[in-house]
Amino acid sequence: MQIWVDADACPAEVKSLLFKAAKRTEIKVTLVANQPLSVPRSNFIDSLLVPPGLNVADRRIVELAQPGDLVITADIPLAAQVVDKGAQALNPRGALYTEANIGERLALRDLMDDLRGEGQITGGPAGFNAKDRQEFANQLDRWLTKARNSSSK
Repeated sequence: MQIWVDADACPAEVKSLLFKAAKRTEIKVTLVANQPLSVPRSNFIDSLLVPPGLNVADRRIVELAQPGDLVITADIPLAAQVVDKGAQALNPRGALYTEANIGERLALRDLMDDLRGEGQITGGPAGFNAKDRQEFANQLDRWLTKARNSSSK
């Protein structure tokens, strides 16, 4: 099991939590981005540089993700693709995407895109805050606990 991070837009606080978790649990965390990233030295933390371009990092994550892995992303179409492969996806705000809810999340995302395109909704999501950080940390801990329990069987 491994954690993949759609790192270009991932908040620094989330990356910091992931780095601590990787060292504590010895579960590999790989940040995928189209710009060089600074990561702590660790056998369990890595970064993967992909060429610039639309969805290049997303495509690479989909290629590499395996069943049982976790992908950290706010990109719902990416989340849907990795869930289709048997992985799970976790939004930096703490929303866990699974087979049970990804269809609904994708439909809602498409509806919101349409409403924004028609000018009925303006603006983006609220800024990342302490509640989001806590929700993410809670979901990450739940996933890590399940991952450790399933690997020890």
